Amino acid sequence: MKDLKKAVALKYDRKVDDAPTVLAKGKGLIADQILSIAKKNGLPIYPDRDLVEALEALDLNIEIPEELYRAVAEVLVFIYDINKKLA
Repeated sequence: MKDLKKAVALKYDRKVDDAPTVLAKGKGLIADQILSIAKKNGLPIYPDRDLVEALEALDLNIEIPEELYRAVAEVLVFIYDINKKLA
């Protein structure tokens, strides 16, 4: 059986939040919608299957656990680099 596409959207405002939170998550059509919304809004997409698997297990609107800080920090560095290039 073919693996379903999965996606997780994170929310993080370093001025307000202590840690990123899972804003949305889903498989199949829901994952397609998450990715479509991200693309339409010019949000970066960071493909990391293992990280998506870990984040998918979390509840929505809850800060990610410390065990995932390092992996998510890599995503944030990726995003900040993109933002600097676009500025």
